[in-house]
Amino acid sequence: MEDCRIVDLYWARNEDAIVESDKKYGRMLSALAYSLLSSREDAEECVNDTYLDAWGAMPDARPTYLGAFLSKITRRISIDRFRSMHRQSRGGIHNLCDELSECIPAADDFESEYERGRLADALNRFLYLQSEERRAIFILRYFYSRSTTEISLQVKVGESKVKTTLFRMRKQLRGFLEEQELL
Repeated sequence: MEDCRIVDLYWARNEDAIVESDKKYGRMLSALAYSLLSSREDAEECVNDTYLDAWGAMPDARPTYLGAFLSKITRRISIDRFRSMHRQSRGGIHNLCDELSECIPAADDFESEYERGRLADALNRFLYLQSEERRAIFILRYFYSRSTTEISLQVKVGESKVKTTLFRMRKQLRGFLEEQELL
């Protein structure tokens, strides 16, 4: 079923919206949650919570790509769950944040929603300027929390190339954000 029809079902408060969402995006959302949590049970709960959030918060501007909308919700819920489960530990998401901290300031450093929006816009522009391969590597690492091994298999390049690409992109991103006066 097409995304626009599924969104119509959400707006009509038809429970088939959840069934159709799960048919079309359930595996993708489960894989995303699992990559962040490493627990099938927790991933399943996060996906269920995603559908509940989507049910209650379908935006006025109906999403044209429902998968991205649901992925964003799943990612947020999974990160929140990870943080609550691992308050004292270091690893996983924290390591990814440490990697990005050298080029992207923490969200707390911005005083307003406007400044956070400027950062998001600059990040999108930076990624748009990259080749498709580089953009995929960056997104797989920092949005989907994939390991360098998983990325190398998916993008079909060597793991050392993935690591080098990520290192160079972080340096370039820092320079780009400095040019935009965001750092």
